[in-house]
Amino acid sequence: MTDDSMTGDNRHLPAVVAPDPNPVTRAILDFVSQIPPSEVGSSQAPADAARRLAQRAAQRAALTAGSLALPPGPVGWLTLLPELVAIWRIQAQLVSDIAAAYGRHAELGREQMLWCLFRHTAAQAFRDLVVRMGDRLLFRQMSATALRRVAQRIGVHVSQRALGKGVTRWLPVVGAVGVGAYAYYDTRRVADTAIALFEGEIAREAHADEAAPLSRAIPARRVNGNGTAPRG
Repeated sequence: MTDDSMTGDNRHLPAVVAPDPNPVTRAILDFVSQIPPSEVGSSQAPADAARRLAQRAAQRAALTAGSLALPPGPVGWLTLLPELVAIWRIQAQLVSDIAAAYGRHAELGREQMLWCLFRHTAAQAFRDLVVRMGDRLLFRQMSATALRRVAQRIGVHVSQRALGKGVTRWLPVVGAVGVGAYAYYDTRRVADTAIALFEGEIAREAHADEAAPLSRAIPARRVNGNGTAPRG
């Protein structure tokens, strides 16, 4: 289920301002430049639907990661980035489908996608992007420069984790099982973050100075489930 009328500036924008030397950061920037569509319809029991979607996506991620981890030695190292991108693609589709199951796909932008994919891995990267205000999350709408800065922070954490996982390439069968198990776990964490996000209230900062820190004093624009601002 898609909503072409709600393709805001943060949903379809070129992500890269200038080439970044870190290939992981470049992959993140390219990856979040467009939100994947969903064919999932709004559910009367979205939490149950989301859990089913999460289970299928986690199984697919485990199989994909385990298969890419099979090549041994130096050849296996070459599969690290393709493995990351393949898993992110599965997880991004999962986030999109969960948003659609909750009837809130129009509220899913680049900031929310980054939050769902990487919050459990690199929480500190979001300190200037997201703040909890009571029972809702306030997201700062990012310029391309701010997006790159957040992607660089995430890229550092992801690169460190990937290097640690790269050792398993020298133990192809055992390593593949471990990599697959981690991909399953990681995808379930992504689903948990997405479910929590779309079960709560989402607010967006309105035209704030990019250099200013997020705070309770920043005016926020509330968004209803249909992607529109409330009246009054």
